[in-house]
Amino acid sequence: MDSSAAAWNDIPVRDWLGQPVDCAACAHHALQAEGGCRPGHSCMQDAYARRIDRFFRTHPALAGGHLTHPYFEVRAIAARHAEIFLLPGLVNDPDETVRLQVALRIPQRWLSRMRSDPHREVRIRVAQRLAEAELPAMRADADYQVRETVARRLPAALLHTMTGDADAQVRREVARRLPMPALLRLVDDPADVVRRVVAERLPLALLHLLEGDADVIVAHTVATRRTEEAAHG
Repeated sequence: MDSSAAAWNDIPVRDWLGQPVDCAACAHHALQAEGGCRPGHSCMQDAYARRIDRFFRTHPALAGGHLTHPYFEVRAIAARHAEIFLLPGLVNDPDETVRLQVALRIPQRWLSRMRSDPHREVRIRVAQRLAEAELPAMRADADYQVRETVARRLPAALLHTMTGDADAQVRREVARRLPMPALLRLVDDPADVVRRVVAERLPLALLHLLEGDADVIVAHTVATRRTEEAAHG
């Protein structure tokens, strides 16, 4: 092992099992002589993710050969660099960190298979990338942030189907995009944060529907918009 490793950073050079990195036993040992890897800096055996990433950034062609590595960080980082046609084999990986990387890169025809992933962060990434035609299937996701992401991208013609969502943050996102006359469905929404958006977007001729609103910000928005209308004649 290179004795100067400590000069590069103070994180111990250990493999994923907590043992010293054994360069002689590494399948890529020959790269060290060529400057292609450096223990403590760029090494796929290391437990430290940055060192693993440096290795695969330098040698992306080797990533595909490590997608079944027992250490999840190796699999996850290899998934960032491997050929995309190899990624479908990881859609059911036991670690969500790996599946998250897969969701960011996998082709659309496979991405739909991850809509029901058990981890919310993975499903959020799926909702960010999924084709619009596939998004309606995620409107009833158990996690509000997944549904909020869906509301940001769902075709406008289908947004009215989410006006009854149980979470105010989701309905607020719906209100930001919902066209008239469907926007009227949210005039009486129980959440102030939703009515505030409605007050900003409602046609001037219909602002009377929010007159006397209990929320100060809604009332202020209505008054301000009417004053601006009067000023511009």
